[in-house]
Amino acid sequence: MGFFSKIKEAFKKTKTAIDNKLLSVFSKGKLDDEFFDELEFALISADMGASTSEEIVKKLRAVSAKRKLRNQEDVKQVLREIMVEILNENELPEIEYPLVIMVVGVNGVGKTTTIGKLANYYKNMGKNVLLVAGDTFRAAAAEQLTEWAKRVNVKIIKNNEGSDPASVVFDGITSAKAKGNDVVIIDTAGRLHNKVNLMEELKKISKIVSTKWEDVCYKKFLVLDATTGQNALSQVEYFDEAIDIDGLVLTKLDGTAKGGVVLAISKEYNVPVTFIGTGEGVDDIEPFNAEEFIKAII
Repeated sequence: MGFFSKIKEAFKKTKTAIDNKLLSVFSKGKLDDEFFDELEFALISADMGASTSEEIVKKLRAVSAKRKLRNQEDVKQVLREIMVEILNENELPEIEYPLVIMVVGVNGVGKTTTIGKLANYYKNMGKNVLLVAGDTFRAAAAEQLTEWAKRVNVKIIKNNEGSDPASVVFDGITSAKAKGNDVVIIDTAGRLHNKVNLMEELKKISKIVSTKWEDVCYKKFLVLDATTGQNALSQVEYFDEAIDIDGLVLTKLDGTAKGGVVLAISKEYNVPVTFIGTGEGVDDIEPFNAEEFIKAII
């Protein structure tokens, strides 16, 4: 299945929800104040956020007046262009090798699965991948990551449950430098974003990577569960404040009608979406592409 086919399938629920709302709006027949008010409500209902939806409709009003839009498809095309522009305001992080990725997020967002998929993605690019089991709190976390390492045939560095996560990361970085790994992916314990001590631990781990391997390309990716909708926004805020997030990985987009939250996050926090989960399989992760994403939901 090609990239567009994958994301089109993944966003089926979001697309259906938006299409139904737009169909209702367009059935009124003319682009008046009521039309734009209902369109704004439709976008908010797709979890694009109030301020983002307001901006999209404001821009659409201006273009509509200038071009005298009347056709439904013409209006949808302008909507697509406006949304793509919003998503492209945040440049994707430049990736170089060797690369270290620290993966963070709250409990239950699909962090371990995402790490397995990322390991497979980079391995398929011909990269030598190492996983580091920095989640030493959750029972069986290292074992689950080990299963992913076996599944995609990559190495893993781990320690006993309850050991210091920072020491595991130190060992992992030391090993990667010595053995010449191209990509190192660090798992971290799922945490509530408002738990200060756990956020401080992330800062400690991050400092170890930066000081132990100064010339490495180091990125911090926050995994978000798209089904949580607007609740994801506060997670971005807290994690970005703590460790300066470089990019987002959105999971479970195939299970939600609220995929529009991507635009809200992108607009409000200026953090780019780097990867999206497009299903349950090991290959079901794709680099984010704004044009393809918008085509898939509208």
